[in-house]
Amino acid sequence: MQHRIVVLGAGYTGAIAAGRLARRLHREDVAITLVNAEPDFIERVRMHQLAAGQDLRPRPFSEMFAGTGVTLKLAKVTGVDVDRKTVAVVDASGPGEPETEELAYDTLVYALGSGWNDQGVPGVAEHAHQIAGRPGALRLRERLARLDAGESVVVVGGGLTGLEAATEIAEARPDLDVALAARGELGDWLSAKGRRHLRKVCDKLGITVHEHASVTGVEADRVTTADGGTIPAAATVWTTGFAVHPLARATTLDVTDTGQILVDGTMRSVSHPDVYAIGDAALAMGPGDKPLRMSCASGTPMAWQAADAIAARLTGGKLPSASIRYFNQCISLGRKEGLIQYVTADDRAVRAALTGRLAAAYKELICKGAAWGVANPMLGLPTRRRHVVRQPARADAPLRTAA
Repeated sequence: MQHRIVVLGAGYTGAIAAGRLARRLHREDVAITLVNAEPDFIERVRMHQLAAGQDLRPRPFSEMFAGTGVTLKLAKVTGVDVDRKTVAVVDASGPGEPETEELAYDTLVYALGSGWNDQGVPGVAEHAHQIAGRPGALRLRERLARLDAGESVVVVGGGLTGLEAATEIAEARPDLDVALAARGELGDWLSAKGRRHLRKVCDKLGITVHEHASVTGVEADRVTTADGGTIPAAATVWTTGFAVHPLARATTLDVTDTGQILVDGTMRSVSHPDVYAIGDAALAMGPGDKPLRMSCASGTPMAWQAADAIAARLTGGKLPSASIRYFNQCISLGRKEGLIQYVTADDRAVRAALTGRLAAAYKELICKGAAWGVANPMLGLPTRRRHVVRQPARADAPLRTAA
């Protein structure tokens, strides 16, 4: 009888986990199904580039998972019943009336990720654009293409996504009046060197920075701030954070107030041992007992950890014990500039930072490496003995029940 592993979502974390599981458990008594609504892998870390008019390389899953044994099911997940161990999906493979189907699982990997978060601010849903996914980035791309020289674009949010969006748009469209509205000081989490370089690049690109500007409303042609001021905006880009997929909150899984699934160090649900959650969908603790932030930098090692833990529990191997930590924050500032802020294990900035064209090249290498890691998911945890998952001596050795 086959052990059925179902992976929900094929972003960075879900795709890496599915491929890594297939290579760890390449045997006839394991079936791995990857559920995703789109047939291509989307490089989410490049959505600001797509919005600014650049074309991204197609990455079809049919090629990426060829020969791995992973079955790709093109479908939208509409429900999860963790007590009955089933997933409800709606077929998304082609034209015609979509059919609802129920998939049963023995082990579930929940990697549905996150989308944009309007923070409940009036007018955002109606008037703002977002780049949390490909559809939103393409809509913003179309909007920017229709703007005339001198019209204004306001990027709301001074975090990594906001900085990358504002600089990318300003570089690609120097004829537009680009502004960035940040709730605090520009780059206030960076080192002094990082802040200086960020301000230098914004000045060079002609970006107007509004610091300590808390946006309280968005209209068709402006944004309003908490102090009663307004900033003209022919197009508003909202980048103030992410909200997790709402499905987990509707289950009996233990979740946080924001809907993230609570997991242990192996990314296993604390309430349902046959469910693993990775990426933005999960709340996992990192160094200093601090929650890992929503990012590719967190999601990729979480995927490695979950896949290796599942394989170990099914085959009687040793559980992975590598800790997840941070090394740097990589920020593209257009195609010619970048900022690599080195950080402590728990993600606090240190004095050292890499800037300029070298930093831009480094960030590009990181982006390419992330996509390469999806197609080559055995890259991951160090191979020191304590991290190795031990496989059974025979390929036909029976799987163990996860415990």
